[in-house]
Amino acid sequence: MRLPGAPEVAYRGDSLHLEDLSVSELARRFGTPLYAYSTASMERALSAYRRALVGRDHLICYAVKANSNLAVLQWFARQGCGFDIVSGGELERVLAAGGDAARVVFSGVGKTRAEMAQALAAGVLCFNVESVGELEALSAVAGASGRSARVSLRINPDVDAKTHPYISTGLRGNKFGIAHTEALAAFRHAAEQPGIEVAGIDCHIGSQITESSPYVEALDRLLDLIETLEAEGIAIPHLDLGGGLGIAYDTETPPDAEELIRRLLERIDARGHGGRKLLFEPGRSLVGNAGVLVSEVIYVKPGESKNFCIVDAAMNDLARPAMYGAWMRIVECERGQGEPQVFDVVGPICESGDWLGRDRALAVRPGAHVAILSAGAYAMSMSSNYNTRGRAAEVLVSGDQAWLVRERETTADQIRGEHLLPGR
Repeated sequence: MRLPGAPEVAYRGDSLHLEDLSVSELARRFGTPLYAYSTASMERALSAYRRALVGRDHLICYAVKANSNLAVLQWFARQGCGFDIVSGGELERVLAAGGDAARVVFSGVGKTRAEMAQALAAGVLCFNVESVGELEALSAVAGASGRSARVSLRINPDVDAKTHPYISTGLRGNKFGIAHTEALAAFRHAAEQPGIEVAGIDCHIGSQITESSPYVEALDRLLDLIETLEAEGIAIPHLDLGGGLGIAYDTETPPDAEELIRRLLERIDARGHGGRKLLFEPGRSLVGNAGVLVSEVIYVKPGESKNFCIVDAAMNDLARPAMYGAWMRIVECERGQGEPQVFDVVGPICESGDWLGRDRALAVRPGAHVAILSAGAYAMSMSSNYNTRGRAAEVLVSGDQAWLVRERETTADQIRGEHLLPGR
């Protein structure tokens, strides 16, 4: 039986499988909480982008913040992808995974001068600049190092992505990008800055977007700007349309990546920009449905108004429900364990906000395993050590093989680097 989301996650009889491996067996082999990712799912998602962009000058830059495990980054590097980073640490991860700095775009509103120098020395493809202040700081850093910084200005087009307010990034009230109304002046300023080379224009309007229309609206505003800038003699070699395409967690119906890009390409061609280099920065749409978080049931606790299924995964492992009120599908790893009851699925952390799913019909008992689906993006990458809990182990699955790609974190790992006071 196939579940909503990735076809690589399905029941075979009563046993949940990730590709050709039983999820329960993965839990027994590697322990829980456990993140497991399907390479076949990532390949299927990436192929949709590739098919749509055949014959185009383009670069697909995987958004590292979605899932920054080194093996995941290595897998995308081996597929020829570039990377979208938002910190110096993410740049180090990309390089450690075998990524090419010349295929990296550096986004983010708060790049420090140290991070700028680090990225310049590594030779990144481009800085996605988000303010005039950042532009001037980058010019100074580039001049001091004797290097030239290629920049793409990130424009905030004031377009409603129709997503959760916390992950909407393209409205005038958001902290991201340079306001559409100030873009011309910013590009003119960039063209005059020493050590700065204008390489493109960038836009990223949000995350978990489930409609095509916001992308088309933002694209038209960028193309208007490009035409005005190039009429003034400021060349814009590439057009970066960001990422943010959503996935189906529940009843969402986001457009297929191939369908969305083809619609954008039709618009680009109709306006005479078909020869321009295109960049995309997908993250969630490549890895979101590829992952599951596997957890063991510790206790089943009846209550006066609610029943609780207490599991060994918690809000430190998966912050999305507590942070965004996000709905994520939770299923039994082995069906046929009795009659379902309605539970709130909660973790051991001392917070009432430590819940993973509310009002879920599950047939479970202590010692059974449950899987939280579509947990490949903004899950492990947002995990923490709250309550001195070690972060989960991670495995990468391909067919009937599984590789441990992150060891379970111990308390010793967490306190390494901390120091007691001297003396008594």
